[in-house]
Amino acid sequence: MNTAKHITVLLADDHMVVREGLRKLLEAEHDIEVIGEAATGRKAVELTEKLQPDVVVMDIAMPQMNGLEATRQIRKINASIKILILSAHSDDAYVTNVAELGASGYLIKQTSASLLAAAIRAVKNGNDFYSPLIAKRIQKRRQNSLGRKGLNKPNASSLSSREEEVLQLIAEGSANKQIADSLSISIKTVEKHREHLMHKLDIHDTAGLTRYAIATGIIENSVQLTIV
Repeated sequence: MNTAKHITVLLADDHMVVREGLRKLLEAEHDIEVIGEAATGRKAVELTEKLQPDVVVMDIAMPQMNGLEATRQIRKINASIKILILSAHSDDAYVTNVAELGASGYLIKQTSASLLAAAIRAVKNGNDFYSPLIAKRIQKRRQNSLGRKGLNKPNASSLSSREEEVLQLIAEGSANKQIADSLSISIKTVEKHREHLMHKLDIHDTAGLTRYAIATGIIENSVQLTIV
């Protein structure tokens, strides 16, 4: 009997206990192999470029770079890599955003192991896959969409990839020098990005930028600021 595993998976979640649990669940599947783990969106992008997994199972709320921005960057690296969101958030705005960014599916974290495995297989085969509750909402929204506009996109969609990275780091409390070091850019460039953010969003202080980042899901209100 051939027991070779042929769907390679990268797990991206800032909670080690979640990653360990997911790894154990997926290791029980005959055709799925976890080949890497990332605790931040930035690490997920780096490992995706290095390992080229078939599927990335991605949380949204992660420090340094959230899952939305990581999804956008991974799609630029290799659009054939499938991204499956696994998040505690099930708001329509999140679902809409990740779909627009190219994610292939969206599961809530209460999902069973069998459903997660089924979702990984489905997206690997080029299909979309959503948790049943989310799928029902999508279907209902489509049915009621005649004559009304869809969900409004947050203003963050007008920001560049680099601006979203800077915004997240500002909201997490990083100083300009820390941001510069983290992104390998100059302090002057960070200051320019900060100016552009304030101009685009019509927000003129750090507290306002932080509130905006929380309101649009770029960070969580309880985001953890330190990664070992």
